[in-house]
Amino acid sequence: MRSRIEAADLVEAAAAFLKEAEAELAGRMAFHAKVAANALAIAARELRERPGEVEAAALSALLPDVPAEERVTAACARIRSGAWTAETPGLLDALEAGVAARLAVDNPRFSTLQRLRGA
Repeated sequence: MRSRIEAADLVEAAAAFLKEAEAELAGRMAFHAKVAANALAIAARELRERPGEVEAAALSALLPDVPAEERVTAACARIRSGAWTAETPGLLDALEAGVAARLAVDNPRFSTLQRLRGA
């Protein structure tokens, strides 16, 4: 039987290789290896955490009739138009869940993320 390798595992392996190779490089090449490794680490977290799905799920109670892939756009339009405000029930909780999901991908060591997660 053949096991299936997840895309995130492949991306993480490439990031680890670049991080290791960076130590052997100097100057501009070392810098570019570091940037590439960091970009791949973000991509791996995106694949694992799926923040877009978390955002869509958080907005599901507010937009139950809107397809999941359209919820963020629909929510933004309602906020922009003034139809939704901070007083809209459930909106701030949904936005907080979305922000936490994005932070977990973009900057998982950000101090506010720990507070949002209740740590």
